This record gives sequence, structure tokens and C-alpha cells, in this order.
Amino acid sequence: LYIIWGFSINFVRAMDKKVKNILQYGLWIAVAAVLLYFSFRGVNWKDFGTALRECHWGFVLLSMLLGAAAFWLRALRWRMQLLPLDASTARVTTWNAVNVCTLTNYVLPRVGEIVRCGYVVKHSGRDGEGKRLVTFDKVLGTVVADRVWDGLSLLAVTLLIFVFLWNRFGSFLTENLFPGLADKVHLWWILVLGVLLAGGLVYLCWRLREQGGFWGSVWGWIRGAYDGLISCLHMRHGWLFILYTVLLWVTYWLMSACILWALQGIDPASVSPELAGALAKIEGLGMTDALLLMFAGAVSSLIPVPGGFGAFHGAVALTLSSVYGVPFAAGLIFATLSHESQVLTGILCGAESYIHETFFRR
Repeated sequence: LYIIWGFSINFVRAMDKKVKNILQYGLWIAVAAVLLYFSFRGVNWKDFGTALRECHWGFVLLSMLLGAAAFWLRALRWRMQLLPLDASTARVTTWNAVNVCTLTNYVLPRVGEIVRCGYVVKHSGRDGEGKRLVTFDKVLGTVVADRVWDGLSLLAVTLLIFVFLWNRFGSFLTENLFPGLADKVHLWWILVLGVLLAGGLVYLCWRLREQGGFWGSVWGWIRGAYDGLISCLHMRHGWLFILYTVLLWVTYWLMSACILWALQGIDPASVSPELAGALAKIEGLGMTDALLLMFAGAVSSLIPVPGGFGAFHGAVALTLSSVYGVPFAAGLIFATLSHESQVLTGILCGAESYIHETFFRR
């Protein structure tokens, strides 16, 4: 009876976990569907289709190639973190792991990180006793450090946007989010206030870290971010790690610019007057504006919907509408070209890695 009771309890707990996961994924799929519905419900599909046909697809293809290059740069950077654990880690291993991770996240958000850890462990070397040189928890630690660097890079991009694009969107923030402060708020005041608030938060978390709970969790994240930041100092050729990081985000920036160039090549006479007016506003956007659009897309990834569907489209189109006055429906054309071209890139790279793993790799 004791054995039956224990088995029953474990079975119920396992079922509860499965049900919880199913409900969680179902919820985020529903959120993605709702975001897509509200984003696209007012779209003129005739103009939408015309814009997709008339845009310069050569730039879209270039954006996809840059997307594949971003996967490769991410794989090279992650390999540098794995080499101290297993010097035999091959580039193709991290390349395949990153691609399979991306493909998995299109269906199950955040699960891809677990999949790529398991893939690396499976292909890791063995010591003299036949044991794997790396374990799952160690690989997971490198993934966490990898994500920390992504967060720090996004913070650096945020600072660049504040410095170089304040004239573009500063008035929008002060007039819409902080009405009445448009003539009183200056960029440097905001930066100084942000630094003081961040420093105060870090100090408060440090003082209350022993209490656990919320403050302990926040301090744990801050400590992890610090450890991830200095991790490159303990690896060989740390400067190369930083170079990969810079090139990775420059690649994301160029991907966004390519989609702008693709839309800027549309002949106004081939579309409706309404869409031609919207494209005229996009015509004046340049590389600095592409940086802001890239940032909007990156921030949307914080919403864990499958593949970023709906969240990316809404965030990017809203940025174009709020900051540049581009009609929301026209902004969705840019967002769709950006997102769907990179989803296709991820599927192609993931399929290539799956075929390589299944049929060619021993």
C-alpha cells in the first residue's frame, strides 16, 4: 500500500506539472493570437499585398543572410564560454545547438535554452573514466551568462538611443508620458536620474539580500549579471568575445536597416495614395532610426509568446506610428517583413542543423 500510495502521489504531481505546462503554453499562444488580431484588424490587405510585391526583395534576402550570420556569431561567442569546460567543443556543435534552440522557441518559448544545453552535453567529450567533460548544470550556467550579456548589450543600445535619438523621440516621451515637462526635462537630467535610481536600487538590494524573497531574487539577478559581465575576463582572448558581441548587435542593426531600404525602393505610383504617403515618411528614415526599430523588436522579446508573433509586430508598428507618424497599418508592413523573414531564416537554419545531425554527423 505504501508503494502504491507513493507511486500515485508522484503520478499526480507529474500530471499536475504537465497540465500546468499545457495551460501555460496555451495561455501564451492565446496572447499571441490576440496581439495578432488587434494588430492586423484594420489592415488594408490590398495595399499590404501590393507593398510586399513591390518592395526590393534583394534587401530582404540580405537581411536573411545577416540573420544567419547572427546565428553563427552567437554560436562562436557561446563556444568561447564552453571551451574552458571542454576544449573539444566544435563550432558545428554550438552552431547546431543555437539553430535547434531557435527552432524550438518558435513553438515552445524558453524551452529552446534547455534543448541546446542537452545538445551540447550529448556531443561533449569524455574523460579517462568515460564521463562527460561537461554536465547539464555547467552548460546551463554558460547559457545564463550568454543571456546576461544580451541584457547588458540591450542596455548599451538603450544608452546609445538616448544619446543619438533623443531629438527624434524625446518630445514624444515628454509630451505623452510626462505631460507638462516638455520644456523642463533634458536628456542629461534623465540620464543622471537613471544612474542614481539604479545605484540606489542596487544598494537597497544589497542591504536586504539576507531577507530573501523579492529583494533576494533581485540581488541574485544583479550578482549573476555582474558575474556574467566579468566572465570574459577569465577566458582566453576575452577581447574576441567582446568583438563577437559588438558584431552580433551590429548585424541586428543592419538587418533592420535592410528592411527599411527594401520599403524605400517602392515606386509610389504603384500603390494607393494613402500607402504612398506612409512610404514617404519611411523614405526619410536612416541608420539611426533603424537602431530604434531594432531596439523595439528586441524589447518585444521579453513577452514570451511563441516566436514573438504579435508582440514584435505590435511593438515595431507602434514605434513607427508614435515616433515617426507612420500609420500603424503601414508600420505592420515593415514589422511583417522583418519578423517573417527572420522566422524563415530560423526555420531554414534549424532544418539544416537537424538534417546535418540526423544524416551526416556521427
